[in-house]
Amino acid sequence: MPGASIRTDIVEVYAFSVQALSENDRSVCPEVSFLQLRRSKGQMSGSWQPVMGHVEENETSTDAALRELKEETGYAPNHGLIRLWQLESVNTYFLATDDSVMMSPGFAALVVPNIAPRLDDAHDGFRWVKRDHADRLFIWPGQRTAIDQIVRDIVPTVASGDAAKQLGPDTNTSIEEALRVKLKDQ
Repeated sequence: MPGASIRTDIVEVYAFSVQALSENDRSVCPEVSFLQLRRSKGQMSGSWQPVMGHVEENETSTDAALRELKEETGYAPNHGLIRLWQLESVNTYFLATDDSVMMSPGFAALVVPNIAPRLDDAHDGFRWVKRDHADRLFIWPGQRTAIDQIVRDIVPTVASGDAAKQLGPDTNTSIEEALRVKLKDQ
């Protein structure tokens, strides 16, 4: 069949931390930071990206997200990873070098703020990007869309400790609860 191929074998994981708020500060927008890793190898060497990686044979996208997060940063359940969510949006982009349309499922990973990532050999640096700098430092539109969804749908319930954002008037399920991935150790 002529034309670009469609690939779905890459996942993106947006590790983020939320600055703890005191009871008196609950009305203030929390400080959110997103982790970026600098690639040290390959075509994207020198670029700053979220955790990204390939889905292996017989692996689900969720399992790949957890594995890549652990391989690239050391974060895992009971070691820095607090909670994982699937993102509603799928990052779709064209990769000319492979003549492929990529469709990458995204995940949000809340991590403990005071545990530094342990980088693998594919990365040589990390930085925490505050929300107000994300539009400038996450260069790809799909990545900025993912960050917007995390800030809009997940951070408010994490920061406040409640699930006040409802999917609809006839349900008690919040958007945050609907997107949450149940981890085996939770």
